[in-house]
Order: sequence, then C-alpha cells, then structure tokens
Amino acid sequence: MKQAAIIFFLAGIGAFLGACESGNVVETTGSVGLSDRTQGFARTDRGNDDFGTGRFAQPASVSTGSDLRAVDELPAPLNSQGGRLQFISQNDVLEVDVFGVDELDRTVEVDSTGQISLPLVGQVIAAGKTERQLEGELRARYGAKYLESPQISVNVKESAGQRVTVEGEVRKAGIYPISSRATLLRSIALAQGFTKIANPAKVYVFRKRGQETFVANYNVDAIRGGQRSDPRIYGGDVVVVFSSSAKVAMENLKSVLGIATSAGRLAVLP
Repeated sequence: MKQAAIIFFLAGIGAFLGACESGNVVETTGSVGLSDRTQGFARTDRGNDDFGTGRFAQPASVSTGSDLRAVDELPAPLNSQGGRLQFISQNDVLEVDVFGVDELDRTVEVDSTGQISLPLVGQVIAAGKTERQLEGELRARYGAKYLESPQISVNVKESAGQRVTVEGEVRKAGIYPISSRATLLRSIALAQGFTKIANPAKVYVFRKRGQETFVANYNVDAIRGGQRSDPRIYGGDVVVVFSSSAKVAMENLKSVLGIATSAGRLAVLP
C-alpha cells in the first residue's frame, strides 16, 4: 500500500509539473501531489487574491468556508490558556530535575498507561497533567517522606503528541517532534531549511482549533529581521513553504492542506 501511495504521489507531481511548463492553470479539484520543487496554485477570476506577497490582501479574518479561516495571527489551541499550557501525553520524554540532589535527576518516558517511574516515589501518573501540575505532585511526594522543601522542575524534552508537519520547498519534508518552545523558525530548521527556489514570504501555517482550521501567512525574512515576531508552533500544526513562482489563492489552501498532510504521512521521522 505504501509503494502504491508513493507511485501515485510521484505521478501527480509529473502531471503537475507538465501543466506548469505549458503555462496552464492548475486546477485543485483533483488529487495533485505537492511537489518538493514547485507549487503553482493560481486563480483565474480575481488576481488580487494572490497571497504570495507576505501579507494578506484580504481583511485580517476572512471566512473561506465552514472549516477554514485566514487570519493575520493564529489563535492558540483550545484549553491551553493562550498557549501557556501543554499537557503531557503517553510516550513523551520528560526531564525531571531535583535541585541539589543530582542522583534523583532522571530523563524518563511516559509509558502506555500514562505513568513514569522515579526513584523513591515509584510510579506517578503524568499523562493529562501540565508540567507545573506534575511538579507540584512530585514536590508533595518527595516532601512527605524524603526531602525538606524540595525544588523540582519538569520539562517535556520530546513530545510524541506534539508533532509538526513541514512540507513544500524545504530540504527534508516530514513530520517532526517538537518541544514546548517550538517556533516557526525552529520548525523550518528541523526540515533543514529552504530549497533554493523557496519564497520566504510565502510560508503558510495551518492550525486546527475545534471544528475550524485557521491559516496564516508569515514572511520568514521579516521574522529574521525583527520586523515580526517568531510565532509559536504547536503539535498538529502544518507548515507549507511555496516557491517564488507560486501564486496562492484562498480556495486552493484547503487542497494544499490535504496534500501536505497526506504527503507528510509518508515520511514520519522518529
């Protein structure tokens, strides 16, 4: 099945490139592969809807259907208190640091039951809690019998539930685990940066939030130059980088999201 999917994907790329070379507009109603070299999505009816300028030509929030909205800045995920909270999940790797007691420090993985095992206190349920909540429980457990006023920090080193898909004009497209400090620039770096024909002003980030999916356009050169802040990236986000020749229109972005997600599944990275 995987071989068949890859063959179908490559066939779509060949048809797509042929259409670009002939000057034809690429329709996105069918299954078209997202090329690692170019994406020529264009509109024929309204040329002023090209989103490849590094900023939106439309208002800050535009409804494009029941499940996709274009915004200038992506909202934080639900139940995250504005992005401040990240919940621990199974298979996450945690760093537990007990200040002043180095022999109790551990790097542990959350098992399939949601628990971690630590010296002295044994099994502790970690999944479903925030880092700060787990810190509080560990302070109570160690403080009850073993340490006086323990200072404990917990940090998610690797999160299996927190992965970003990076597709399009990057050197190594795929799905990457991210930390709680992930940003757009760091996510692009995970994919080994842009290809030669990538346009830093045509970087789009998709984020699902409840029943809606939001998309925002970011100019990476502006971020690097300090003219725009480096946006936070969360698990489940999809980053798509377009080529300099690509024209991006809103009604195409749903197709782009579906293609990027499908393509990324072929290259899941540990």
